[in-house]
Amino acid sequence: MEEAVISRHGVSIRLTDERWTHIVEQHGEMADMRADVLETVREPDRVLAGKAGELLAVKSISSGKWLIAVYREFEDDGFIITAFFTRRTNMLNKREQLWP
Repeated sequence: MEEAVISRHGVSIRLTDERWTHIVEQHGEMADMRADVLETVREPDRVLAGKAGELLAVKSISSGKWLIAVYREFEDDGFIITAFFTRRTNMLNKREQLWP
């Protein structure tokens, strides 16, 4: 089942079953977090620049724990690449903040 949300830039971002399977296989702790991943793209705390044109939607899950949804946007479409949890705020703070 493919689902989509609208990003902060007004672009429809898809999460396909193939990508979801990839996310869960690589990051088993994400298994029950599909809705949270979509919500992170739709309502992030902030959006950061990736290293190769991708965007990182960041949402605080608990004190010191962040959900990162990595996605790519084009003019009128986009897709989620991967998602994971991190506690490494240094990694986040080194990136360019695009939103807000």
